[in-house]
Amino acid sequence: MNIHHPASVIVRASACPHDCPSTCALEVEVIDGARIGRVRGADDNAYTAGVICAKVARYADRIHHPDRLTTPLRRKGAKGEGAFEEISWDDALDITAEQFLKAEARYGSETVWPYFYAGTMGLVMRDGINRLRHAKKYSGFQTTICVNPAWTGFIAGTGRLAGADPREMAKSDLVVIWGTNPVSTQVNVMTHATRARKERGAKIVAIDIYMNGTMEQADLPVLVKPGTDGALACAIMHCLFRDGAADWDYLERYSDAPRELEAHVRSRTPQWASAITGCPVETIEEFARLVKENKRAFFRLGYGFSRSRNGAVNMHAASCIPVVTGAWQYEGGGAFHNNGAIYHWNKGMIEAPELTDPSVRMLDQSRIGSILTGEPDALFGGPPVTALLVQNTNPVSVAPDQNVVKRGFARDDLFTCVHEQFMTETAAMADIVLPATMFMEHDDVYQAGGSQYILLGPKLVDAPGECRSNHDVICALAKRLGVAHEGFAMTPREIIDWTLKKSGWGDLERLERERWIDCQPPFEKAHFLDGFKWPDGKFRFKPDWPTVPFKSPWTAGPVAQMPKLPDHWAVTEEADAEHPFRLATSPARQFLNSTFNETPVSVKREGRPTLLMHPLDAAACGIADGDRIAVGNHRGTVKLHAKLFEGVRRSVVIAESIWPNSAYEDGCGINVLTGADSIAPYGGAAFHDNKVWVRLSQA
Repeated sequence: MNIHHPASVIVRASACPHDCPSTCALEVEVIDGARIGRVRGADDNAYTAGVICAKVARYADRIHHPDRLTTPLRRKGAKGEGAFEEISWDDALDITAEQFLKAEARYGSETVWPYFYAGTMGLVMRDGINRLRHAKKYSGFQTTICVNPAWTGFIAGTGRLAGADPREMAKSDLVVIWGTNPVSTQVNVMTHATRARKERGAKIVAIDIYMNGTMEQADLPVLVKPGTDGALACAIMHCLFRDGAADWDYLERYSDAPRELEAHVRSRTPQWASAITGCPVETIEEFARLVKENKRAFFRLGYGFSRSRNGAVNMHAASCIPVVTGAWQYEGGGAFHNNGAIYHWNKGMIEAPELTDPSVRMLDQSRIGSILTGEPDALFGGPPVTALLVQNTNPVSVAPDQNVVKRGFARDDLFTCVHEQFMTETAAMADIVLPATMFMEHDDVYQAGGSQYILLGPKLVDAPGECRSNHDVICALAKRLGVAHEGFAMTPREIIDWTLKKSGWGDLERLERERWIDCQPPFEKAHFLDGFKWPDGKFRFKPDWPTVPFKSPWTAGPVAQMPKLPDHWAVTEEADAEHPFRLATSPARQFLNSTFNETPVSVKREGRPTLLMHPLDAAACGIADGDRIAVGNHRGTVKLHAKLFEGVRRSVVIAESIWPNSAYEDGCGINVLTGADSIAPYGGAAFHDNKVWVRLSQA
């Protein structure tokens, strides 16, 4: 007789590790100590407020996925064929260390490049690779693919990467959501914005390049062409000065050049901006009226509108508006982009910064194709990269200018070790593949970018098969490579405890007990009422772009041409006769970069790779809804299907991504079409700034 015993279910606290500003506080069902059940948002976390995205809510589908990597693998066929054989961990690590030492003996230590990013945002598992890099003097890794233009543009005005408490959105009379689609990418923004609408009658304005989920929920959707946000911002400021809505007492006390700004935007009329943005004059005037009439206006500034060659200038221009009105003086007013400056971490055990050699080159993450194909300027005149260690990222899918990236990875003289959870496109190009843990299978600590919390993510279950954490791999390689540091001998929990203590945040015992720490600065500091973070305490309408305090070893792009005051900077990749469309690769709701595109529900809900195209544009090209089409430019061609959509401006097309390359009929994903040239002033990738042609695909 079979007797059924009910499963033992306990609820444990965790934190979402993924590359999303929310960093949600989670409650996770652990079944029989071995499996994950439902995942919910923590009700008592004031930012998460019990709400998480659908992707993470069904995380059991990902952590228990049958296609997870569970044993180390060695390539046995040609690169990219996908033929591997199982080997032991000792053999895999020995081979990797041997290849690194062999490469170093021939070219010097800079020939080895540890390549990583934000597949996990945990401080120990994400950043520990720097400890190995510093100890071995391997080539540095300048993280440019995501934040550089956005952070630089925000800091250019405020001097500090921080802002109003994001929970204050719920206390605002006007929430302006600019260049981000939180309905798809950070649902908690909508939690607080819609609370303000329900409880205070607040209006929501959304500015974006297509009618996505957030735009559809807005009281005033402001639809602009890609890369034209600076023009819109200048027109709003024109109206504010014109209509007597500028707070001159505040401006004289807290800004550097308000009279110059007023004179500068006098010619930046709504008519001028309409011609650039495609947005009707009436919509621009309505936006300005809402800002004028609601002092408690909260500007939630996202990343999307910075992923353009003028992205830093666009971010800065948008951040200037609440300064003109003095909105910073009010609870529920001001601006917020990211809270990175509030945490004051000591990463001594995580990264070993004392071992840093400033003479070692810093290679640009976004230019991995140029680097691996040996372009001298990308290599800064140094040796070729002949050995890679890849963690937390999937560059053969997500990096720009994919055809060049693939050529680089296909080099026979390049040794690549990839530590991954699934057989991604990057793992398929590797010589050695190592199976990685997921966030519920190791201990880590997280900081929120979109809120103000430090959160603990403890180990909840054992990993399947032979999966090992990033920390375990880095420490094992360090031993084989002959380098020592105290951090290599510590457990993740010991490193977390040390880091919390040395950073002034208590200890691990406190964090385990409290689950998270609220690090929000006082109102006066968060709203810069004690002065913006410049020597004179004044917001910079006139930034000195090459000296904006953003951590970068070099400037990039046409820095000398950047406008002195907020403006439309016409350096985007403009459509022409051969390429009549502007393409943006906006995030898909069911994926997060290339994560979750392996889970069946996410794939089913997204359907297939499509290109959103205005019906009139499609008709002019002889394209009907659902047709197989080709999209191309000088970088390559991508084949997918047309999806007719009236919610884009004419001559603009949108490919919601990132689908795996294998989802496209010829294996060429959307980043074949994106450029890897650097954004001024400190680098970055212009994912939403591409000129393309579109035509019916020939069978």
